[in-house]
This record gives sequence, structure tokens and C-alpha cells, in this order.
Amino acid sequence: MRIKKYLIAAYAALLACSVQADEGMWLLQLLKQQNSIELMKKQGLKLEADDLYNPNGVSLKDAVGIFGGGCTGEIISPEGLILTNHHCGYASIQQHSSVEHDYLTDGFWAMNRGEELPTPGLKFRFVHRIVDITDLVNVKVKAGEVDEYQAMTRPFLSKLAKEELEKSDLKGKPGIEPLALPFYAGNKYYLIYYKVYSDVRMVAAPPSSIGKFGGETDNWMWPRHTGDFSIFRIYADKNGEPAEYSPENVPLKTPKYLPISIKGLNEGDYAMIMGFPGSTERYLTESEVRQTMTAYNQAMIDMRTVYLDVLKKYMRESDQIRIQYANKFAGSSNYWKNSIGMNKAIIDNNVLGTKAEQEKQFALFAQGKPEYEGVVDKIDAIVEKVTPSLRRLMYLSEGLNRTIEFGCPPAVMDKIKEAIETKNDSLLEASKTQLEKSYENIFNKDYDMEVDRAVAKAMLPALAKALSPDELPAFYQTIQDKFKGNTNAFVDDLYDNSILSSRENLDKFLKKPSVKAIEKDPATHYSRTKLAKLREVAEEVSQKEEGIDLLHKAYIRGLNEMKLPMPSYPDANFTIRLTYGNVKAYNPKDGVHYKYFTTTDGILEKEDPENPEFVVPAKLKELIQKKDFGRYAMADGTMPVCFLTTNDITGGNSGSPVIDGEGHLIGCAFDGNWESLSGDINFDDNLQRCIALDIRYMLFILDKLGGCQHLINEMTIIE
Repeated sequence: MRIKKYLIAAYAALLACSVQADEGMWLLQLLKQQNSIELMKKQGLKLEADDLYNPNGVSLKDAVGIFGGGCTGEIISPEGLILTNHHCGYASIQQHSSVEHDYLTDGFWAMNRGEELPTPGLKFRFVHRIVDITDLVNVKVKAGEVDEYQAMTRPFLSKLAKEELEKSDLKGKPGIEPLALPFYAGNKYYLIYYKVYSDVRMVAAPPSSIGKFGGETDNWMWPRHTGDFSIFRIYADKNGEPAEYSPENVPLKTPKYLPISIKGLNEGDYAMIMGFPGSTERYLTESEVRQTMTAYNQAMIDMRTVYLDVLKKYMRESDQIRIQYANKFAGSSNYWKNSIGMNKAIIDNNVLGTKAEQEKQFALFAQGKPEYEGVVDKIDAIVEKVTPSLRRLMYLSEGLNRTIEFGCPPAVMDKIKEAIETKNDSLLEASKTQLEKSYENIFNKDYDMEVDRAVAKAMLPALAKALSPDELPAFYQTIQDKFKGNTNAFVDDLYDNSILSSRENLDKFLKKPSVKAIEKDPATHYSRTKLAKLREVAEEVSQKEEGIDLLHKAYIRGLNEMKLPMPSYPDANFTIRLTYGNVKAYNPKDGVHYKYFTTTDGILEKEDPENPEFVVPAKLKELIQKKDFGRYAMADGTMPVCFLTTNDITGGNSGSPVIDGEGHLIGCAFDGNWESLSGDINFDDNLQRCIALDIRYMLFILDKLGGCQHLINEMTIIE
């Protein structure tokens, strides 16, 4: 890459550059090449590059991993203890909760290893090895084995990853999973080998009144007073290798874990975050930012507003439904509010103007360079053509796929029809088994048919208002023709009279399946027409977007060349990254200053017994009022809760360790701030902040409220 060619000669200029260095989700494997370590040391890092990432030895990288399917977790003891966010562990906490054992409300504290709860389906992934496969991919493109676009696609890269694993020394090793991905829009490729542990047990979680204190109201907001943490443990076989759950498994002896510092924080202190940011789009054009606002974000805002209003009503009325739908509500509302904040921040922070200026500079840079001239204009032309179709797809997806759960799989019903017509008994029995599984998937422990019915009755009219009649699935015509426009009557027929509406209906059909019953089935008609419209519009989008990926590849390559000698980082793609910055306050608007930390005083100030988002547990209130904070208090006797840093993060970084200059854990990242929610598209040095849980508050809750001194004894505490 040209970056490497320029860096040595430009090193002095790089250090002298006045641009703030807080922006960037840097690849660990490029830290030395891009000279990031020197900039980090200038801001307060006391470690060397190999302490952070050492491909031939143990480093900080080995104490961080992917928690579940979308968060980061860190190892905080030599016995495999994982610290992550409460909202990252929320699905698991809910999984173990019931009306009788309501761990969401009451919290959970395992007093010994025997009380730690196995959590089926939960996994923890360590990065085992990272391999640069750019040359390998380019050779295959040059040889004609794959074209430049196909090289960026999942089918090709998945096949390549498996082939490389078969040729490596990791073949046959327990828990190894390969993943090949494009970086810099396909200008670079890496193969990442993960080591995956599947016996992960729940150890500790505070009550939601602590772990989600402030709820939806405080989400993405500062000042924050949320004890957003939960603790799990990795178990392995007797050799320390990944294994499915077994009573014989033992806590994993981890080669690296993070010591915990309770020395305290000062403004300006160095802070770095290692984690797995999910997705950013820093290289979008101005037209693509507008598309994000009008197609993606607005669809999410409109459809999820309807969905969440229904869930709120039913969750308030029943503890059982509150527990059943807790994780669904949390997941949906998080990015609903994010979309609202992002659209606002794009305007408030003049992101469109910033993108327009960048494109002007790029146009000047591109003059005389055929590979870059006209690239932005070509992207804009595709965006203009595809946006109406993309908007339709997003509304259909949000309105039908992400909210309404009931339906009947038409592909399975087609197999049953085929089996009946061809008298194929083996196909019939296999298809009947598939249909039974579909029923069980719908009617799981976290599903309530009456809630789903209410969602459908609210969502179908809302979708009809958002789209024109010709943009809607064919079942809307059934509403008009058969039910005279009465959506509620259509929904009741769907939920009452379908083959999958009840166990009784299903058993009746399975006993005597018929083509006539399938053709009359309301759920099969609904699902078939819904999927047909989604496929139609998705194909429309795909055709209209053809060529845009290669244009992005050229645009991003050009932007990175334009920035030289400054290094560039690739967009986030849920791979391990390092960001660095400092503890820092900020001024969100004229006359307003936010301190860099909050204390438990704010918890009592926000307390509202009538609002479930701001209820303070009696024991916590007593501890705060008595100032019974033990060794975790600040020098003035107050108890810190959260703090701010300038680190560059996004979704996926939730649960990431915030680490000081000596490699000690000082916090756990859990949010960004409202004013900078356009940060996934454009980083703002002045406004961008990471909100982190102060590690001292976690220890205080674990000790004083949870009574888990045995867990603290596992940790290395630096005072």
C-alpha cells in the first residue's frame, strides 16, 4: 500500500500535525506500520506495541473477545471471569428469568461456582490469529477465478476461509472458526481465526433498576448514572479447550486478564478502548448520508414507534409479558432512539456540509487520475436511482419482518403440497416435522399471541399509510376484497383460523393434511405474499445498486491517498479495533458545560418512585445516604458512577474495556452521547464522547449490594 511508502519520510510531519488523534478505529495488526504507537505514547500510553498486540505472544488482545452476537467482553480474572454491559447480558438474564425468579427485577448473584448458571447458546470468541490475505485474493482475481466484485462477497470469502483453515496448522483444533473479510471496501483483506468457547455461565447481574437506570429516557444521554454491567464466566474442558456444556467443565485458565485500577481518574488522563465496533460509514458521500436519513432512519423511526407503543402498553399490564418482551423491547428501542438522534445530529453538526466540502477536495485531487475522476458523480447517480426502492424495502422490512412474528412458512407448505400430490410419504413426514418446528419456533417462551396480534393490528395500517397501495404486499388487497377494508377483521382471521394458530389446529392438519387446507390457510397466504413483495423489492434494489461497491472501493482508496501521509482506518465491521483518547468533559451548546464524571448524588436527584426507569433500590439508596462506599470512593468521599472519554466507538463496542496508559482496567464502555450520534458517519472532535461505567462503581455494587467479595478476591485490584 502507498501508506507504507510515505510514512517513514513523513513521520516528523505526522507528529507535528495539529489534527486531534482521538478519531480512529485502528487495526491492531497495523499499529506498528502506521506509527500509531508514537501518537498514543504522546497522549499518555506507557506500553509498547507488543503489549497491545503480539502475533507471536500474549498481549492485551488476549483479554478481549466477542460476547454473544454483538458485544465486547473482557477477562478480569485468571479464572475466566467476563465483564460486559448489563444490556449485553440482558438477553441471557431474561433467558433465565421467570415470574418466580425475576432476575431482571431482582438481579442475580452467584455465591459460588455451583450457582453459576449455564446459558445455552451464549458464546465467547477470542481472536486467535490474524492473517493478511490481500495478495491471495488479488492473485485469484488476476487469474480470473473470481471477479473484483465477487471477491468482496460472503460466499467467496467463506469458501476461501475454510480452504485456508484446511491448509493451516489449526485444522482440527477445538473451537477454531475462520472468518475472511474485506477492509477499506475491498482494498485490503484479512482472515481472522477465532477460538470459540460455548460453555459460558451467568455469574452476576445487578437489578435492572441499576443496570438500566434511566431506561429509554437516558439512553444515549449525558449525564448518565447507569450501572451497566453484568458478569459471566467461561468454562472449558480439563485441558482448557472449548467444549459444550458439561458438569465436568472447569473455569478457563486465561493466559491474559486485565488488572483493575481504583486509583481514580482526572481530566486529560489517557484512555484506550479495545473492542469490536460493529458498523460505521465514514466514507459515505453527501447523497448517501441523505439516503441514510430518509430511507433507513426514517423507516426505523416510523415503524418502531408503532411497535414500541404496543409493547409498552402490554408490558405495563403484566409481569409475565414484561419479562417475555424485555429483550425485544430493549433491542428495538435502542436503535429507534439512535435513528432519531442521528438524523438530528446530522443537521445540527452540518454533516452534509462537511461531506460536500470533502467531495470538492476529492474532485481537485482526482483531476488527471482516471481511476478517481467522476467516481462521486457515478455514486450519486446510483443513489438517486435506488433510494425510492430502498425506502420501500426498509419500510416493508421494519413494518413486517422486524415486528410481526406470526406466519406460516410457504416453502414448507409447498413441500407438503408436493408430497400429497406425488404421494411421497417420506417427503410428507419430513415436511410435517418442519412445520411442527415452525410452530414451536413461534410459540416459544418469549411469545404472546395476543401481544403479537395487537402489534399486527397497529402495524398493518401504519405501513399502509407509509407506502402507496401498489407498494404493498398482495394480502392488502385481500383486506379490501374479503374484509371490506377492515384490517382488524383480517388480523383476527389470521390469528384465529390459520393452521399454526393453535396446537389444536396444527394437530388437526397434521392428522389429515390436504392441498385444499393449505390453499385456504390465511397465514400461508399472508406469509407468501409478504415474502414475494420483499423479494421483489430487494431484487429491485440489488439491480439498481449494481456497480456501487466497486465505485466505493475506488473512492475510499482515493480518499486514503488524498490524506497521506496521515494514515487511515477502515470502517468498522465487527472486528477487533483499538481507539485511543483521553478523559474529557465537553460543552454541548452555548452556556452548557458537562463534567467528565457523575456520582451517586445524581442517582438520588433523578429518583422517581412513580417512574419505573428511575426507581432506586432501597438498599442502594441506604448505602448512598450513609456514604458506605468503602475503598471505592473518590478522595472527597463521593462515589463515581460514569465518566466520559474522547474514544471513537460505535455499536459492538458495548462492554469494551476502557484501559489506562499502564494497561489497567478503569471502566466499561456502554454508550455514545446524544449530540454526536452522527459520529458513525462523521467523527466530530469537539462533541464525540464515549460514556463508560467507572470500574469503581461496578466493584461497589458487586461488593456492597451483591455481597460478592469472593468474585472481587479473584481480581487483581490496584489501589
